[in-house]
Amino acid sequence: MCGRYASTTSDEDLRSLFDATESVGAELSPSYNVAPTQQVRVVLERAPRDEPNADPERQLRTVKWGLVPAWSKDSKIGSRLVNARSETITEKPSFRTAAAKRRCIIPADGYFEWMKNDEGKKIPYFLHGDDPVLAMAGLYELWPDPSKSEDDPDRWLWTTTVLTTQATDATGHIHDRSPVILPASFWEHWLDPTLTDKDDVQAMVNSIPEPRLHPYEVSTAVNNVRNNDPGLLDPADT
Repeated sequence: MCGRYASTTSDEDLRSLFDATESVGAELSPSYNVAPTQQVRVVLERAPRDEPNADPERQLRTVKWGLVPAWSKDSKIGSRLVNARSETITEKPSFRTAAAKRRCIIPADGYFEWMKNDEGKKIPYFLHGDDPVLAMAGLYELWPDPSKSEDDPDRWLWTTTVLTTQATDATGHIHDRSPVILPASFWEHWLDPTLTDKDDVQAMVNSIPEPRLHPYEVSTAVNNVRNNDPGLLDPADT
């Protein structure tokens, strides 16, 4: 699964890395302990709202972590939809529409996972790749807040969820699930809003190769979401 991650790369570097042409929303401060329900940066492609027939633009946008499907009665459901099992995203009612139309990338330095030791205590690990940024596969949604008028610019709540898959190799012994990590060769296809056939989407998900990740133990200070400093990424004292 993915319940926490670190995100410290600047907007300028993210736009350069992902070839984004614009930023929507204020730049977020670096975070070493991103948690569900917080604001996060994602990369997505969509046509301008006032020009729906125009070519899609690649954006860096601020959204809330925890998917709220458009049909939801309220936004509370988002706290339960921070992850989506990649094996069933094209079938589950909560995810299938977004899987076909609203896919995104969630940039991260790496993510945290917990493993039980012999005494049953959960030990936190930080997992990262060979490159400075992991491109976690995600979905995004727009939810119309019924308490706001149709012309209210804040009426639409943007939310996201992280796709997960069966963990293998270095991550499998820590937790049985891990985020889906997109190699650079998959970015264009994953973000392509014209790819809407659910079978094609599921086939693409199934073809994503296993990532090469490096885990190391970190301090239990990460267990508290109030802690947010560079020291959380330091290897634990042994």
